[in-house]
Amino acid sequence: MSDNKTESSAAQAVADRMSDAGEAVLASTDGAERTQLGWGWSEASEQERRRWFYTPTDHGGLAVADMTPGQYQRTMALVAAGLSEAGYATVTTIMGLENLLDRTEGFAGFSFSRQRGRDPGEYRLRIFGTPGERTWGWRFGGHHVSLNNLVVDGELVSSTPCFLGADPAESPLLGSATLRPLGGAEGLGRALVRSLDEAQLAKAVLCPRAPTDIVSGNRTSAGVGDRVVPVGDLFRGRFADPELTSQMDAVHEAAEQYYGITEVDHQAVELTATPLGVPASALEADQRALLLALLDCYTGRAPEELIEREAARYAGPLLDEVHFAWAGSLEPGSAEPGSAGACYYRLQGPRLLVEYDNTQRLANHAHSVWRDPEGDFGADALAAHRAAHHS
Repeated sequence: MSDNKTESSAAQAVADRMSDAGEAVLASTDGAERTQLGWGWSEASEQERRRWFYTPTDHGGLAVADMTPGQYQRTMALVAAGLSEAGYATVTTIMGLENLLDRTEGFAGFSFSRQRGRDPGEYRLRIFGTPGERTWGWRFGGHHVSLNNLVVDGELVSSTPCFLGADPAESPLLGSATLRPLGGAEGLGRALVRSLDEAQLAKAVLCPRAPTDIVSGNRTSAGVGDRVVPVGDLFRGRFADPELTSQMDAVHEAAEQYYGITEVDHQAVELTATPLGVPASALEADQRALLLALLDCYTGRAPEELIEREAARYAGPLLDEVHFAWAGSLEPGSAEPGSAGACYYRLQGPRLLVEYDNTQRLANHAHSVWRDPEGDFGADALAAHRAAHHS
């Protein structure tokens, strides 16, 4: 069997699993629940499908808090169908962190215009189209989780944007252990930047100060000139409560001031057509191995059957075009004023944009995203499908 046939078979197996899980969730709902959960495939639903968030806003869909236990279980079966075991473990851990974050804020943090601001019940599922048909998709999201999947002609063709965050990024566990849901993604990034020699470092480091968030934000498409989106603009519309709007604006301004972010810094890290940083072609063998391990923190989110397909996009000489860029402290917990060990890195290459940022809450609040600038939300696969079947 050819590699292409093997990949197609794997993508079909994942799509079949998703279809079964999606059908089961839909079959358990009716009335208002069905309206919230299932959207037919249309121009309006397509616009909504391409809206995504990673803030504690209304992500759109049926909230797990409004589901019966059985519906919740079926929803999580669908979520698991779109992730590796490690990816699913990370997502469910992040969801549980809402309870810890609530405690961190004294159970009296931001309300976000609802009864409980930090609410593990506010993760939502929305299904677009009908599972099992030629074109359908689903989105699951809430604070620090955004999963976006598209199935075309019976195969899973897209799983990006895929966002995972953690607040706190690090917290204590009994027995002197530490919970770090994104610890591997940061640790490998730091190991790679510390392995660079002076010449490599000069190319890799864009700025001594890390931006206060991922640069691409929650834009539908990542593109040239993108800069950090102010936190108040990352929600589903501006808040009706002027006090809450003011609070969100103040959070962004305070972070920029604390780290001393300047216009020069924003220019240094904005997205460019030609990738910034050091290319993998300039790395030694052990450094390339670190880069591949770092990439696996993102492509390894895919279902087990498809991890190899995703990793193959950057295997061998294909890795040469991937660039690694860094901003911020080279060491965790740096004593540099305004640093607190804050860091940011980017992996950019053909059909690849990875961003990791850990700056907020004194570098104990991490964001990470895996994107395909040409094929986010399956844009390329949909275009090919329409050309083949609707021309």
